[in-house]
Amino acid sequence: MKENKTGKPGLYRMTVGEKEILFPDSSLSGIELSGFTTDFLEKTIYQRMEETQSGSMEEYLSVIVKDAGEENRLKDLLYVGYSEFFRNSLTFAVLERLIFPSLFIHHQQTNRKELRIWSSACAGGQEAYSLAILLEELIKEKKVPWNYRIFATDKSSEQVEWARKGVFSQQSLAKVPFSAMVQWFDKQKGSYVVKPELKRRIDFSVFDLLGQMNSSPSASIFGDFDIVFCSNVLFYYKPEFRTAILEKATGCLSKDGNIVVGDVERSYLLNAHFHEVYPHSGIFRNKERE
Repeated sequence: MKENKTGKPGLYRMTVGEKEILFPDSSLSGIELSGFTTDFLEKTIYQRMEETQSGSMEEYLSVIVKDAGEENRLKDLLYVGYSEFFRNSLTFAVLERLIFPSLFIHHQQTNRKELRIWSSACAGGQEAYSLAILLEELIKEKKVPWNYRIFATDKSSEQVEWARKGVFSQQSLAKVPFSAMVQWFDKQKGSYVVKPELKRRIDFSVFDLLGQMNSSPSASIFGDFDIVFCSNVLFYYKPEFRTAILEKATGCLSKDGNIVVGDVERSYLLNAHFHEVYPHSGIFRNKERE
């Protein structure tokens, strides 16, 4: 993908595949295109062109210029905000049976005060709430007063606000065990609302993984995370941007910390300085840090 100034105020001429498109300057529109993979960017733009019945890239540009709502719809697709409860069953099974118990034992032996987890692209909060449910169930099962904190962030302030509210449809809770749904959600007007008791150890905030200002969420102060989740984020970005995200994530891990990615992203880490804790789990440790 190439981009050049066009001479028109606030516009870039970009080549996506074999197509040329004009888009607003990211400093004016808030849309930053340079980091996304060509395939993902091309697919997303064509999807919006079809929805708006635009016959050309330039025609779609005119729609964006005239309609701020369309600009927001494009941004929503580019900054993907989709997630699920207990999205990868194997990942959560390994966390439940191997990772969390061993971390809690290690914390007791080393007198660490709390288990610290960063959900770095939390979307609507499903990942953070899934982790909290799993940890609360383990604490109940083991009858040990373990402490934990989950720092859940997203680039989108709208997503963070939605996650903080914790309102979900019954369909979105399909993977949540019935007992957990009864214990941690209140049914209100056809929706399910996360109870305050499950939210008490989760801190939601806005954070840009590619931003230059902070290396970790400000609420975490110094990072030192036992686990950082970067699930289903990396594959949207070009290699240099993936590297930047991974460097930020691993840079704020504790010495024996883990990084978690989605199934399709495992190859990125397998080909870098990481080893998988359990086959196909998507849970990795940095060889160099070890």
